[in-house]
Amino acid sequence: MGRGGAPKERDGAERKCLATGETQPKDGLIRFVVGPEGQVVPDILGKLPGRGMYVAADRAAVEKAVAKKLFARGAKQPVTVPEGLVDEVEKQLARRVVDLISMQRKAGRAVAGYEKVKGWLQTEEAEVLIQAVDGSGRGKSKLSTPHYGSYIGCLTADELGLAFGRQTVIHGALASGGLTQRVVEEAKRLNGVRKNEAGSGQSKG
Repeated sequence: MGRGGAPKERDGAERKCLATGETQPKDGLIRFVVGPEGQVVPDILGKLPGRGMYVAADRAAVEKAVAKKLFARGAKQPVTVPEGLVDEVEKQLARRVVDLISMQRKAGRAVAGYEKVKGWLQTEEAEVLIQAVDGSGRGKSKLSTPHYGSYIGCLTADELGLAFGRQTVIHGALASGGLTQRVVEEAKRLNGVRKNEAGSGQSKG
């Protein structure tokens, strides 16, 4: 709420999107900074030095910021926008979600595989159901999102495999606590930026 730029990252902090002009919580935005060579760099973790520029975690918004040269305006200086910036943002966000799920797995707060996930859902251990975007719709429909929980459906079977230390994974689940809320927030950002051909009924934001 306070508009006097607090130096520390705060959950309630809001920033204005370069592309839409709308002010919203930082959790739903992608931060960019200008690197030493004058190039625009995505700062997925929000920790790089420099003046931050924010764009909504939405593919169309990032594409607009690139096409209309809004980063130069936001930085108040000439900048270089790398080729494929939007795809790079998507790649880094996917890596972030995979890493967070992997950490939850190592902490005993994540399981993979249809039977294990089904078991966690039945005992209400699962707070988040994760299913591969490229998994079979019929197989996925047999498991339901926890009534009080969340659904993540924007990762591929290969990406989920990376998170769980396997070749591929279709079904996964997260228990509450630890980094689970952060996984949900980062997956929401990824879902906004990712081209989702499978068009699973994910909300866009």
